[in-house]
Amino acid sequence: MSFAAFDGTRRVPPAVNEPVRNYAPGSPERAALQTRLDAMAAEQIDIPIVIGGRRIHTGDTGTVRMPCDHQHVLATYHKATPALVHEAIESAVAARAEWASWRWEERAAVFLRAAELLTTTWRNTLLASTMLGQAKTVHQAEIDATCELIDFWRFNVQFAQELYAEQPISDHSMWNQLDYRPLEGFVYAVTPFNFTAIGGNLPGAPALMGNGVLWKPSATALLSSWYTYRLLEEAGLPAGVINFIPGDAAMISDIALTHRDLAGVHFTGSTGVFNSMWETVGKNMGKYRSYPRIVGETGGKDFIVAHPSADPQALAVGMVRGAFEYQGQKCSAASRAYIPASLWPTVQERCLAMMGEMKQGDTRDFTNFVAAVIDERAFDRLAKAIDEAKANATIVAGGGYDKAKGWFIPAHDRGNEGPHLPHAL
Repeated sequence: MSFAAFDGTRRVPPAVNEPVRNYAPGSPERAALQTRLDAMAAEQIDIPIVIGGRRIHTGDTGTVRMPCDHQHVLATYHKATPALVHEAIESAVAARAEWASWRWEERAAVFLRAAELLTTTWRNTLLASTMLGQAKTVHQAEIDATCELIDFWRFNVQFAQELYAEQPISDHSMWNQLDYRPLEGFVYAVTPFNFTAIGGNLPGAPALMGNGVLWKPSATALLSSWYTYRLLEEAGLPAGVINFIPGDAAMISDIALTHRDLAGVHFTGSTGVFNSMWETVGKNMGKYRSYPRIVGETGGKDFIVAHPSADPQALAVGMVRGAFEYQGQKCSAASRAYIPASLWPTVQERCLAMMGEMKQGDTRDFTNFVAAVIDERAFDRLAKAIDEAKANATIVAGGGYDKAKGWFIPAHDRGNEGPHLPHAL
């Protein structure tokens, strides 16, 4: 039975958090994932631009490299031209007219199907692409690329239902009703490298609400982003609702942010980039059809402040996990810590002991806790920071770096000590 033939109040399934799998040695899920990792590492795929459902190959290409082995090319991707960015915007605006006319439950069904596909047949593909292309360990990939993305798609639908149910109060003399409509124009979604789930959520959430979307994925997360897009296609997302536009971020943003039909921005990334985007929108406010809605999440320096009554073991575990899980490449990563002098000797000893046991290497070895940083630019920035620390602090742990094979910053190699100033982990 189609939705159009059904007359009643619909209720989506209650959203539940996807259980986290542990991929224990000898388990079927571990064996299946390792098989998928081997298969995907052995292939080099071609990632096109997708506009209105049409695959486009410009011939102006870039490469997706494995951070743990930067000579290993996982994919070639095609870069959009200015003309194609304009075409993608037109496609998003045109698709919105049809997509917005669907009942919201029909739109929701697409994302609930996507969540179920990710729970089952697509799980290992999203996991493997995130582990290989973004250097996430199996646990970090599991909590991100599968569980969090599944949760986003399920809970977004539940929240949409709650939003649509919010209606004004009426009395017997009138019946007030509120009609929720998508934005007039297109939404520009710009996603980061460090969370596959954000790659699926930033274009997915506005699409669920009936919008047409221009999705600019991070060049260093293109493998998982491409498979996320293909998963949405298999779930029934109509052509043109989300247009997949890899390429030069500055060029794409210059066109999207100054276009008359810009209706919204959905962004996660650096503070500097978001400030620039906001400034561009402000300068062009007079040319838009309506006021663009701007949503941005940006980075910062997370920190730990310990009270003298803190348990040293719990504090040390929090510091090590907070600092080094996913190589510290999260907005929640512990970048600095303020520890009372009374606690520091014990906390330092326990931190160093744990750091000395941390294995680092290729994410295909499930015993590794730390892998490589995302690309050479990140590596060089961290190497410079380490050199500056050597000149201004005592290096308690670490202090080395090596990009001969992968972009690795060891956490436990003892480096050359500088002047005896404040300690740096």
